[in-house]
Amino acid sequence: MEQRISLVTLGVSDLHRARAFYEALGWRGAQQPDDEIAFFQAGGMIFGLWTALGGHGAPGIELAHNVRSPEEVDTLLMAAQRAGGTIHRQAVRADWGGYTGAFADPDGYVWEVAHNPGWTLASDGTVGLP
Repeated sequence: MEQRISLVTLGVSDLHRARAFYEALGWRGAQQPDDEIAFFQAGGMIFGLWTALGGHGAPGIELAHNVRSPEEVDTLLMAAQRAGGTIHRQAVRADWGGYTGAFADPDGYVWEVAHNPGWTLASDGTVGLP
């Protein structure tokens, strides 16, 4: 696993209110593909607001590690399990076109592992919105 965090997502109860709050603080350029999630570019990573975080509702937090191929998703999930983590969500093809799964570390913090063909993943691990 390359040492990076690609995405930090906060579970929110009201996406419109949460997005308005962050925009009032000066965050700009949100991409909102649907009524459940909004993404902000945050330097070399992405900050997300999601109304249905991991299917558990808000509030909550989920970290993400984006990879360069669907095969890397499976490889990383297996490595996390061998290291003592728990598979939180088996890897599946997502309706947004990527491939994603998740593991929890021994303290229960959830990491999504995803291949998102629509986002740019640079050689240094920084991720960018289209």
